[in-house]
Amino acid sequence: MKPALELLNVSVESRISEVTVQIGAGAMVGLIGPNGSGKSTLLQVAAGLLPATGSVRWAGNPLDGLTILERGRRAAWVPQEAHFEFGFTVRSVVAQARFAHGDDERGVDEALAQFDLTALAQRPVNRLSGGERQRVLLARACATEAPLQLWDEPLAALDPRHALELLVRARRLREAGKTVLLSLHDLRIAHCLDLVVVMDRGKLRACGRPEDVMTPELLRDVFGVKASTLPGLTLELP
Repeated sequence: MKPALELLNVSVESRISEVTVQIGAGAMVGLIGPNGSGKSTLLQVAAGLLPATGSVRWAGNPLDGLTILERGRRAAWVPQEAHFEFGFTVRSVVAQARFAHGDDERGVDEALAQFDLTALAQRPVNRLSGGERQRVLLARACATEAPLQLWDEPLAALDPRHALELLVRARRLREAGKTVLLSLHDLRIAHCLDLVVVMDRGKLRACGRPEDVMTPELLRDVFGVKASTLPGLTLELP
């Protein structure tokens, strides 16, 4: 089976340099690193939203050879921050996910329910809290039914309950054979992941299973913290 996502020697001037990563289908992958390490840049390159040198492939297909509709069917993107200039309803925003399928309704109600948005379906999205807006974007991404899900810090704006629900949803997507790549800062959830990709100052520092990669030595070098080993990761200042 071809990898779900391949980033081959990708670079963006002054931001990331010569990063190569291959991610298999049906994996839940965490992209970690300090602020400014290149996580968001790498995700944007993976989503085809940022020009870069090198090559990006989705399931073996060069990204630059796919049409807009093919991209919409194959991958879903959730940005780090949710900005809405207009007062579209929550339901209409989530329904945008179906444009690539020619079916505006199928799966919309289910996505709203999964992200606790049913009661907010007719609310203008620009009148929601930051966490509610983030859940709208996540619901829209899942409603695409895309096999590749790319989420940039999806947990940052969520309260503990909705953060846990999101992790459960990500696991179910993985069990359904989909691939979820999410950037995150909370290293304590590493035990939920199949793979960890570590970025540091624009370069790939490590890639592998959490228990192999997230050693006290690496976490000290990359994050400047004193750490225990998995499971039961704890962090403190040195």
